[in-house]
Amino acid sequence: MLTREDVIEKLKNGELTPQDIAANGWMCSVTQRIGKIKQPRGGYIKPKEFEQTVLDGGGIDDLYPEENVSPGLVGLAVDYLTRFMSGTSAEEAFEISRMGAVNVQQLGLFEGLISHVSGLNDDSIDAAVKLSGFDSAYRAGAMAYRPVEDIVPDAHTIENIRVMVERSLRFFEQYGPKVLDGLTFEGGYTGYVATGDGDFLTDDTLWDFKVSKQKLQNKYTLQLLMYWRMGLHSVHPEYRNVKYLGIYNPRMNVVYRLDVNNIPADVISTVETEVIGY
Repeated sequence: MLTREDVIEKLKNGELTPQDIAANGWMCSVTQRIGKIKQPRGGYIKPKEFEQTVLDGGGIDDLYPEENVSPGLVGLAVDYLTRFMSGTSAEEAFEISRMGAVNVQQLGLFEGLISHVSGLNDDSIDAAVKLSGFDSAYRAGAMAYRPVEDIVPDAHTIENIRVMVERSLRFFEQYGPKVLDGLTFEGGYTGYVATGDGDFLTDDTLWDFKVSKQKLQNKYTLQLLMYWRMGLHSVHPEYRNVKYLGIYNPRMNVVYRLDVNNIPADVISTVETEVIGY
């Protein structure tokens, strides 16, 4: 197995160039790796294999139809505010945003904004959206950064975020409590998949939040399968308790869940060797 450390070492001593790494599909994030993989027809795990549950409290038709901030930023703001509102400190909830701010020398702006994250009032949600704008500077590099001061969510966008965080908190009342959030997989990364972070872990379920207008897609189910297997290979013992893989979409207010015992052994083996690189 080619490890992340092997690739870094070969890069340092000149055996590999950055172009070699890109050409071989090494050192990807989980989502980048999925983008390079041709899944079998229907996907390694077909979305229809997940049990679907519609929760009380309204769905997509109960939200404003238009938002003036990108769906990706809305999703991050909902995710991070949910972490904060369910007991994680603001600094921990927005840790990746902080690393992005450091990358673009904007730590002072980050600290000013994070002091406004206090709950689900308009000012707090506005600050959370701006903070989420720093993520790209960490995940995609400084070149991807756009000034967060220019991100100004309107009243409808702020209200939608508030409703979706409230739905997420009710979801945890039903399926929680959370054990961990901001999931990482130290010891489980490889030369192919060098980064990637999941959303939430409850007692028996590994959860990913998808704030999407679309139905469940096989790229999401593969992402969850990869997180689970990387978790089992990692140094973190909590992943050994996972009995279900789950996706919660607070925009639709729908839960999707799959018993890991229903995932065929050959699918797990193929994903571990050909996709993750164990």
